[in-house]
Amino acid sequence: MYQIRKAAVIGAGTMGLGIAGQLANAGIEVVLLDVPAAGDNRNAIAERAIERLLDKNQPGLLHDDFARRITIGNIEDDLGKVADADWIAEAVVERLDIKKALYRQIDAVRKPGSIVSSNTSTIPIRLLVEGMPREFQAEFAITHFFNPVRYMHLLELVRGEHTRQEVMDCLDRFCEERLGKGIVICNDTPGFLGNRVGVFAIQTALHQAFHLGLTPEEADSIFGRPMGIPKTGVFGLYDLIGIDLMSDVARSLVNILPDSDVFHKVSAEIPLMRRMIDAGHLGNKGKKGGFYRADPAGRNDRQTLDFDSFRYRPYDRNRPDVAVKAEQAGDFTLLLDSDDKYGRYAWELLASTLSYAVALVPDVNESLVAIDDAMKLGYNWLQGPFEMIDAIGVDRFTDRLRSDGRTIPPFLELAAGKSFYRVDGVTLQYLAADGHYRKLRRPAGVTRFGEVRQTLTPQFENAVASYFVLPRDIGLIEFHSKANTLDGDSMQLIADALQDATNRTRGLVIHNDAQHFSCGVNLEGVLAHILAGDWEGLDAFLDHFQQTCLSLRHAEIPVVAAPSGLSLGGGFEVVLHTDKVIFHANSVTGLVESLVGLVPGGGGVKEILYRFVDHRGDAEKAAWDAFMNVGYGKTASSPLKAAPLMMFREGIDEYVMNRDRLLDTACAAVDDLAPAYAPERRGALPMVGRNVYQDMLRWLEKTGDKGQLTPHDVTTGSQVAMIVTGGDVDSGTPMTENDICDLERKAFVSLAQTAETRARVEHMLKFGSPLRN
Repeated sequence: MYQIRKAAVIGAGTMGLGIAGQLANAGIEVVLLDVPAAGDNRNAIAERAIERLLDKNQPGLLHDDFARRITIGNIEDDLGKVADADWIAEAVVERLDIKKALYRQIDAVRKPGSIVSSNTSTIPIRLLVEGMPREFQAEFAITHFFNPVRYMHLLELVRGEHTRQEVMDCLDRFCEERLGKGIVICNDTPGFLGNRVGVFAIQTALHQAFHLGLTPEEADSIFGRPMGIPKTGVFGLYDLIGIDLMSDVARSLVNILPDSDVFHKVSAEIPLMRRMIDAGHLGNKGKKGGFYRADPAGRNDRQTLDFDSFRYRPYDRNRPDVAVKAEQAGDFTLLLDSDDKYGRYAWELLASTLSYAVALVPDVNESLVAIDDAMKLGYNWLQGPFEMIDAIGVDRFTDRLRSDGRTIPPFLELAAGKSFYRVDGVTLQYLAADGHYRKLRRPAGVTRFGEVRQTLTPQFENAVASYFVLPRDIGLIEFHSKANTLDGDSMQLIADALQDATNRTRGLVIHNDAQHFSCGVNLEGVLAHILAGDWEGLDAFLDHFQQTCLSLRHAEIPVVAAPSGLSLGGGFEVVLHTDKVIFHANSVTGLVESLVGLVPGGGGVKEILYRFVDHRGDAEKAAWDAFMNVGYGKTASSPLKAAPLMMFREGIDEYVMNRDRLLDTACAAVDDLAPAYAPERRGALPMVGRNVYQDMLRWLEKTGDKGQLTPHDVTTGSQVAMIVTGGDVDSGTPMTENDICDLERKAFVSLAQTAETRARVEHMLKFGSPLRN
């Protein structure tokens, strides 16, 4: 039986480096090799790669210390280091001759029973192993990761004609459980699945935008969040990837796809984009910008390239009404009801892309689930192509295609009068290529709540949250507002769900299947209170928020949170009040309210202070730690980096590499806690009082005088100082959890009444970035 305990990666470029980093994240010792560099330091290329892996803006490691698990070298001097590797992953340049020469070198030193794989997405596996020994072919596969490797969920696995099933099973199991990947098994066809459909969709969106005369803003407002696609849209995505690089990706598919493939209709280079590349307008990576750029004057304004004048103009923030309605409703089908150019654009995109995906079944892949997974996991679509057709209606979609004179793919004809997915009792099924339904199965321990919820009926729900009881006698709260922001209705549902769960279940899980657990309190609601001068209403909202969070802590049943993505501000305050947290390895956490001139007002400061006191055993040091943590709005990009900030409790909280394992792990935690559960009851904290409070105020003033804090940072920081010390009280004055919550509300409302906080909140809502005032 194949097992992976040690690994090697050859190629220290973006992909190879990412693979090595994720192996290190999984606790695997890994050798990373590249070609020897010129000069005295022959390992310089691999050394520079490790530096990129530690980039604070997009770290490839869960913790910097994990870099010690990576041994670097070069393929001329150090190829022998791969001799004891159980898995050797090749990620070198996409040239067949270079890869095959490397495989011959690897085969000469690798141990029997080791697996070799390639990260290629363009070269057929039969060509890669052609002429290699049969045993090499039997232990070779394609492992196609997506960039950035740490964050992108999808991994496409491709077997060769002679690849052993045991090799595929080992890679599947290891990459899913240890590396945290969503595995899609692909046939050895050009582009596999993710890029085959994804790049076609992008190219269709690009060409149709130019055909219909849409501006970048107009196109991205449709082919973006309203359609359940990342907000970058098409022009923003070209900028993000690089206009030259994205053009190369399109050309690579042109070279490998058969002449009959309709991709060729949307693959032609657009003259304007050739002009942009020649002029150095390459997107975000270039100094000149791309379709968009930041205002060179240094303001926060964004600018857009005008296609006619080839000059930049102010970014148009006005969005088509239909795009706003579709996004607010979470229903992309509303886009199809519009008779204007936006509706035509949406239809052309969906008609072409969804038909293209359907046409891949069964010749390219027998399972529609694999195609849907590829787009959701590899391109972050909220729904896969077949789920989108179901949302439109199979017959409605087919009839409209037919009225346009379009070809109807055979598999779509087979689905006539049906849907691609259906619920049979409590089972989710999908339509197979033979026209029969099959049960949708996931690996043991893998549960996606988005699939489970289709088989459940909410016990109660509102516009922003729902409450279910799972078959395993556990309650579940799901947030589903925009960015899962929280408001009074969110908190009321939590309160009602907790009461119901206490009476009829063994425990409660707070979890959702969205990209982000919760981005915090709904700032639009806060701003409404500010604009109305409704300070009593704001205080009442905060009090309800705090008491609801405290009720989670004091519940008679265990409460477990299972967040992924962003858990910030008020969203993280909910997490902080649960008995146990099952984090995804890439969870981003933090109390970031200071960035908008506020303080955490849902018990967050209180929780961090209590935790630092417990950890430090020194009240004054704990107060300073909490002051710095909350005052700077510190965030952590992984649970391991959250531990020193008291956002992850070692020995209590856990993390999993695969977000698809969050729900099962959280339910298992409830199972463990429930039999002997008793809620925690905290005593009062002796506050450090006015002397430390004054020290903090002096520190703020001094730091502000140095220009390291803005004037309103100082104002906000002074309120944080008041909370963590107790303010103008004697040292040792005891304060209960409710007492500290009162200080949070007092500080929040006081700051909300300042013009500077109002400006920060308005700026964040308008631009999505902090205002430094």
